[in-house]
Amino acid sequence: MSLAVQIARNGGPEEMKLVDVDVGAPGPGEVRIRHHAIGLNFIDVYQRTGLYTLPMPLNLGMEAAGVVEAVGDGVQHLKAGDRVAYASNPPGSYSEVRVMPAAYVCQLPDSIDFETGAAMMLKGLTAQYLLRQAKPVEGLHSGDFVLFHAAAGGVGLIACQWAKALGLRLIATAGSDEKCQLALANGAEVAINYRTENFAERVKDITAGKGVKVVYDSVGKDTWEGSLQCLRAFGLMVSFGNASGPVPPFAPAILAAKSLYVTRQGLFTHLRSREACQSMANDLFAVVGTGQVKVHIAQRFALSEVQAAHRALEARKTTGSSILLP
Repeated sequence: MSLAVQIARNGGPEEMKLVDVDVGAPGPGEVRIRHHAIGLNFIDVYQRTGLYTLPMPLNLGMEAAGVVEAVGDGVQHLKAGDRVAYASNPPGSYSEVRVMPAAYVCQLPDSIDFETGAAMMLKGLTAQYLLRQAKPVEGLHSGDFVLFHAAAGGVGLIACQWAKALGLRLIATAGSDEKCQLALANGAEVAINYRTENFAERVKDITAGKGVKVVYDSVGKDTWEGSLQCLRAFGLMVSFGNASGPVPPFAPAILAAKSLYVTRQGLFTHLRSREACQSMANDLFAVVGTGQVKVHIAQRFALSEVQAAHRALEARKTTGSSILLP
């Protein structure tokens, strides 16, 4: 048996209950993992509220780190006793122990502790595909301007550091002066408080009217129109989240004036195979292992405090990464 956070219906944080679940032995292609730390992410909120629809009852959570207790038939890349981390479907990481598909579970280097592993996999792999794979048609090169919204969050702080390591000039937005300072301290060239400033006008000034090659936007509805204004000709709008609500329908003709590109990205398409997952994880482990990227864990909650953790996340009171401790 294991304690796990489960919902019986979509709704607010109060719907999350800590329940006993029967874990059992791993089947073919599966592993059983005992978690040491668990990641907290906005996708968990989307699944809890029903923005992303999943069958009920639902065990929440997409990211964790721990130790393999047992492996099922056919699992070749892991064995009992391995230190591991993952960001993977199906949900269920908000738990002490779970059984899950082994394909997207990666060995965690000894140089990276469990808390860091749990805090960085979903966010770090997201930053990896954004900066390394979701590129504008003209490519990204050292010295190029990019705009990154919610830059003081878990994905954002990793992206700020990684972009600097790649030579990119990252313009950050955040919702307070304190969060802007945090983005600057982590490699952003400029930070804009979008609550007190018009970020589209500031970006125009910063780039001498040219605009940025790419906008990375996990905020959604509130930043959509301004983000399009920030792009240069042939620029790329990368939507990868809906923190303020889904982007409303729009007419493609609005893109024509600057021949813009728009894409809605999702991590789990990029994690399409064990080989792709491992390659992305190796890229992440390398920048964390060399110190080019530091993972900031600003909030820690006991697993039993999961309701408070979600309330803090939804109120945008968190910075960096947050973890749950079983």
